[in-house]
Order: sequence, then C-alpha cells, then structure tokens
Amino acid sequence: MKKSTKFGLYASLIVLIGFPILFFCLSLFTGKWNYLLLSIPPSLTAGLTSLMMTLNQIKKERKSV
Repeated sequence: MKKSTKFGLYASLIVLIGFPILFFCLSLFTGKWNYLLLSIPPSLTAGLTSLMMTLNQIKKERKSV
C-alpha cells in the first residue's frame, strides 16, 4: 500500500470515527446536543465517500502488482 493511500485511509477513518467522538464530548461538556446531531451527516458523507474512494484505489494498486 502506498503512503498516499495509507494516509487517505487514516484520514477517512478519523473523519468517520474521530469527529463524532469529538462532537459527542463537546455536547457532553456544553449540554447542547445539536452539536452532535448536526455533525453526524457531514462526517458520514465525507468519511464514507473518502473511504470508498480510498478502498477502490487500494484494489487498483493490488491488481497492478
């Protein structure tokens, strides 16, 4: 796996998992749950899109080797 695809995989997982956890902690601290509710759709959209593109690139790299 190339360095750029490994970075893309890590970045998509951080967006998919890390951002909702961050906003969950922020919501616990402030008591305003709109932060969490409004952060889930963008993080799912961005995270799943980049994850699908990264996995397709990894498959292409494996086929070419």
